[in-house]
Amino acid sequence: MGNDAQQGTDQGIEIRPIVREELAVWDRAIARGFMRPHVAPAREWRELLFEPGRMQAAFDHTDPTPEGPRCVATFRSFDTELTVPGGAVLPVDAISAVTVNATHRRRGLLSGMMRHDLAAARERGAAAAILIAAEYNIYGRFGFGPATRSGGQRVDVLRSGGLRAGLPVHEGHRIGFATLDEVRRFGPELHERWRRTQPGAIGRPASWWQLRTGGIDLPGFDWKEGFTALHRTADGTVTGLITYTVDEKFDGSYPDCPLNVRDFLAVDRRTANALWAFAFSVDWVRHVVVPNLRPDDPLPLLLNEPRAARPHEDDADFLWLRLLDLPAAFAARRCAAPGRVVLDVSDREGWTAGRWALEAAADGTARITRTQDDADLALGVAELGTLHLGADTATRLADADLVTELAPGAAARVDSLLRTDRAPWNPDVF
Repeated sequence: MGNDAQQGTDQGIEIRPIVREELAVWDRAIARGFMRPHVAPAREWRELLFEPGRMQAAFDHTDPTPEGPRCVATFRSFDTELTVPGGAVLPVDAISAVTVNATHRRRGLLSGMMRHDLAAARERGAAAAILIAAEYNIYGRFGFGPATRSGGQRVDVLRSGGLRAGLPVHEGHRIGFATLDEVRRFGPELHERWRRTQPGAIGRPASWWQLRTGGIDLPGFDWKEGFTALHRTADGTVTGLITYTVDEKFDGSYPDCPLNVRDFLAVDRRTANALWAFAFSVDWVRHVVVPNLRPDDPLPLLLNEPRAARPHEDDADFLWLRLLDLPAAFAARRCAAPGRVVLDVSDREGWTAGRWALEAAADGTARITRTQDDADLALGVAELGTLHLGADTATRLADADLVTELAPGAAARVDSLLRTDRAPWNPDVF
């Protein structure tokens, strides 16, 4: 079992990190947990993701298979960076591949794996943990709060009249199609620059680019090449990228094709304007479909007829955040105004529990320190995670009875400190 093994709440259940030779049974358990038909993965893909100690599993020794004890739960984490308001990045523990087989629910398996991973993340120096919640009510009990939202737009090109004339663009810019090799060459560095402009964005590992440019074959992953266009300024600097597919569809003799945006990166507003103008100029395209767009993205307002843009996907919570180190998390982000407020934070694990003074200076720098002063606002660490990136306001959470004002106007004071210019957003599934 090794030093990292732990006993489950049921006798005969062992929770521990897997070894490389168990990747195949671990992958099959993931498919079972997500109730998907199992498609044998490319071993190269799982090998690429494997990191000793970061893939956990629960094994049932009372129900063995010919290969050994049955794998009934899975859990994976990896290190990445999260952009916070102000453009700094925070080291975080990204959690993925969380499943518990239907036959083994409510036996403490998820709790055991989660607590082991979060404790290890704190020891490694991660300031927070992130995940994407398949179900809303599962992760709040571990201190996670919704921290970004996801939704999209579907724009009728004819009704929109295209983009308004005169929108600023870079003088002398050019847009050209890129080969897959060029995407692999320019994409990662462009994304590194872009993600520092967007709170809530995370890093993209090399495996992300390999999978999404056909560099590795993963059975069950629905990938086709599509088109990628790069935006360059007059001096040749790459400042933007759009990747899309077009479905060939005709209404009788009239083209009625949707252009489906897969990826859109623009490091400034002028680049974004040029790339959107390009997307709306493609022949045969009747609808521009953007499945995932920042909630406050100005795209509809760029159109001659903003009503031609309609929601494409349901607006819903997406990335969830669990703060592990409050001083590190708040020192990294910038605040919108100077001020001081005392928070009474509750945390089932005790890691962040207590009274904390959040102080912001006139230059936007922030710090949070323990204090004995009377608290102004009481809240859980999950709600504090929601507020940290600016996903919601303390005033709204107070109206919903999710945080409690202990001093008049405390929620508004918190909002004045933590207000963000742009909504937090993460376009990437992990």
